[in-house]
Amino acid sequence: MISPANILRRAGLGMAAAGASLALTACISLGAEPPESLITLSATASAPAGAGASAGREDSAAAIAVLTPEVPAKLDVLRVPVNVSDTQVAYLQEAVWIEKPARLFRRMIGEILRLRGGALVLDSDDTPTLAGVSLRGTLSEMSYDAPTSSVVVRFDAVRTDSSGAVLSRRFEARESGVAPEAEFVGPALNRAANTVAGEVADWVLE
Repeated sequence: MISPANILRRAGLGMAAAGASLALTACISLGAEPPESLITLSATASAPAGAGASAGREDSAAAIAVLTPEVPAKLDVLRVPVNVSDTQVAYLQEAVWIEKPARLFRRMIGEILRLRGGALVLDSDDTPTLAGVSLRGTLSEMSYDAPTSSVVVRFDAVRTDSSGAVLSRRFEARESGVAPEAEFVGPALNRAANTVAGEVADWVLE
């Protein structure tokens, strides 16, 4: 027979365990809090609806393939890197990309090329046509620079034409006086990316 004292002791242990469980639940998050908004890149101008281009086997040189840029590890994430110093990198609080920046930048270049050149532009992984011109490279910066309160976009582009000739060029844009907050950094990065993408498109179409 269980005594009243033992019943009370067991009840007390159960209540203590329940309290500890509730306290643990309050301290542990099973999933990250979703950001209030996501940032993306968008071209300031785009080809109008209905615009198109085509290229067959005979005129495949008219097609331009835009490949996804290589990126360093700090950009191969959905966060916006902050260059704290030459040897330190952090990430900007509450600044989250909707997609990895390399793919966003690739599509931005493709959109500007369509607008300016009227060529068939292949800027997705599905490339049924062998392009005469290809654009690749390394997106080394799409970041916030803390010491100068600026954003920087840097792209080392490599262009290969139908004859096999290879050219490379570095493109960079900066915008200073940017507060280290997502609501300011996101638009500033978009403006800088548009500047770089526009210069790259002009270079490819030379």
